[in-house]
Amino acid sequence: MMSVGIDSHRDSLAMCVLAESGAILAEREYPNTPAGHRALGRFLARYGEKRRIGIEGSGCFGGAAADHLRGCGEEVCEVPAGRTWRERRHLGRPGKSDAGDAEAIARVVASGARLPSVGRPRTAAELKLLCDERDALCEERTRALNRLHALLRRYLPGYRAAVGTLRSGAGRARLARLLDAGDGLWVELARRHLERITSLEDECAQLAGQIEALLEASGSSLREINGIGTLTAARLLAEIGRIERFAGRASFAMAAGVAPIPASSGTTRRYRLNRGGNRRLNHALHTIALVQARHDQRARAYLERKRSQGMSRLEAIRCLKRQLANVVYRQMVRDALQGG
Repeated sequence: MMSVGIDSHRDSLAMCVLAESGAILAEREYPNTPAGHRALGRFLARYGEKRRIGIEGSGCFGGAAADHLRGCGEEVCEVPAGRTWRERRHLGRPGKSDAGDAEAIARVVASGARLPSVGRPRTAAELKLLCDERDALCEERTRALNRLHALLRRYLPGYRAAVGTLRSGAGRARLARLLDAGDGLWVELARRHLERITSLEDECAQLAGQIEALLEASGSSLREINGIGTLTAARLLAEIGRIERFAGRASFAMAAGVAPIPASSGTTRRYRLNRGGNRRLNHALHTIALVQARHDQRARAYLERKRSQGMSRLEAIRCLKRQLANVVYRQMVRDALQGG
């Protein structure tokens, strides 16, 4: 079977084709445009034999190319950047180049390593779009709130006693009445911020409704797990995609960045924090852990047991996240089997 490596960049795609013997059959570079994707697909189709394609960066610059190749019936997988870096060290090419990276990617594919498939189911892809858009709007709303608070602290000291929280519609209505009694440029700016915050709140609520409807249609049972609400379940589905792409619970935990990294020496046995993996997936598991730490008796007992062993609260939470990764993995595997 031929192996193909593609190193994706914003404007270009570097490609390397390896024969089953490991010899380089071709090296090409194509523009990262729809026309370039079609040209790449036509070039590969000339060989007419079975092949496996690996892409580095399929979640970013290489996403459109990966979608096009999958649509052409190609087998496409994601090659992590770390695997490319390790393989490149063994090549005889001096320095670093896109062609060398493409060859390294192709050789990782040729090694027969288990690599995650590219692409998400349509529902997961749409959930990711909606979740990312809502998160961006929530961040923008927070920035607008901070600007408004800074303005009010300067020109309307003590406003909190009369207004309360600006995250509620009632609080914003009280502030609007206070602004009606004032004048000046700061009042005009405050009204603009207030209108923007209200608009962003409405957009976030609309997106949350779309997310809930899409999650209901997906048939996912993740919300049966204590601590998982609609938005957390949607984020899990959006980031995980197909649970089948993980070899097992350990692989899933490593991908989520909750598997501890051994850092032992001699008789000392210790583990360090894993800062790798998908940080959005990691954040979702962290949210579940915090909710369970407050409301789930079993989680509280687990945390107390870890604390009694000399762990800090943060270390105990990390252990709980690792266990919750197993719970989420099993639930998604069960959903996949029932759906299949």
